[in-house]
Amino acid sequence: MARTDETGQADPQAPASDTAANPRPEAGQATGPGARMPGWLPRSMVFTLLLVGAFQLGSWAFHQLLGLLINILIAFFLALAIEPAVSRMAARGMRRGLAAFLVFLGLVVATSGFVTLLGSVLAEQVIKIVEDFPAYLDSVINWVNAHFNTELKRVDVQEGLLRSAWLREYVENSATGVLDVSAQVLGGLFQLLTITLFSFYFAADGPRLRRAICSVLPPAKQAEVLRAWEIAVAKTGGYIHSRGLMALVSGVAHYIVLEALGVPYAPVLAMWVGLVSQFIPTIGTYLAGALPMLIAFTVDPWYALWVLIFVVVYQQFENYLLQPKLTARTVDIHPAVAFGSVIAGTALLGAVGALIAIPAVATLQAFLGAYVKRYDVTDDPRVEGHRTRGRPGGSLVGRLRRLPGQKAGEPAMADATDGPSQAPHRSATSARETALPPRP
Repeated sequence: MARTDETGQADPQAPASDTAANPRPEAGQATGPGARMPGWLPRSMVFTLLLVGAFQLGSWAFHQLLGLLINILIAFFLALAIEPAVSRMAARGMRRGLAAFLVFLGLVVATSGFVTLLGSVLAEQVIKIVEDFPAYLDSVINWVNAHFNTELKRVDVQEGLLRSAWLREYVENSATGVLDVSAQVLGGLFQLLTITLFSFYFAADGPRLRRAICSVLPPAKQAEVLRAWEIAVAKTGGYIHSRGLMALVSGVAHYIVLEALGVPYAPVLAMWVGLVSQFIPTIGTYLAGALPMLIAFTVDPWYALWVLIFVVVYQQFENYLLQPKLTARTVDIHPAVAFGSVIAGTALLGAVGALIAIPAVATLQAFLGAYVKRYDVTDDPRVEGHRTRGRPGGSLVGRLRRLPGQKAGEPAMADATDGPSQAPHRSATSARETALPPRP
């Protein structure tokens, strides 16, 4: 009961808790130590745990299947590369599966023959270098003795090499790494078989695959997917076509030089330089030229120098004259973009990324060029890198002058040389500033 004073009236200084009833607790709030948790909290905890578990499971599955996904990506680009040939043969009445089989058979035969010839050349040259090693060593020892007044002997040098610790460690490591090399070879063969099978299925069942993808999309999206597919086929096929032509030109040029110098196995070495130099852009020519230089060195050391000079000169000819003309309508990519894409592809997928980087970037560039809106560039000398006369911006936006007493950070007024269209605006502004009363 509320307290009262002597007159029987309620005391105004009494606490409110004595006169007002206790408010009811809101829904969902705990009212005591034995209160139950909200009903949504267990469901949220279970849902969060399920999301975390699904993310962990998906991440584990992605890392386990990363190799397979890379193989499928390679097979897809390979199928895009042979799509024009298969479609052309199918349009003439041949079954699509048979056309894809014939194309793949030709690729396998050509690749196997080239690898076999190159392997035989390398084996013979290694054997020749090992057999001629004493003669090379004698020539080096004689040169050192003649120029440095030493008395070295080949027998002493050979014994020192055979007794060296690094040679013993190298032999031991090579013996223990034989099993690893065998496992890598078997893994590479299995990967090649996987890529070949997927590429054959993608090429043979291309229309069925496109129909299956479009069946789950609305009609508007179907047109976009088919357009993107067409761009990818055109760019990938154009890339292979242009690179094949440049490989042919490069192979013929290097064959003429190697044959003129009398370097053995000139046709095989020319094919090696042509293929490697084109499918590894910019630096592929220098990498491919190392093998002809090595074999030319076995004939005459000066021949290796001539081969190096020709490789450097031909690379400049290809970059500035040949490549722009052959790739203008197929894969129009700036050399810096091509080199950067190869580096990025190598960092992501290794040697495989270096092979598919350029067609992938060309497809992306063509796709963006078809769907990204572009505008005409204004006729401004600064676009071409030419500076305007006088102060920066003087001849285009008008020279600006600063009023007496104006601070450095305030905008400047346009000069009278800006043109007649700005004079009325400046006069009106000055009139308004003059008519305004001063602030108190």
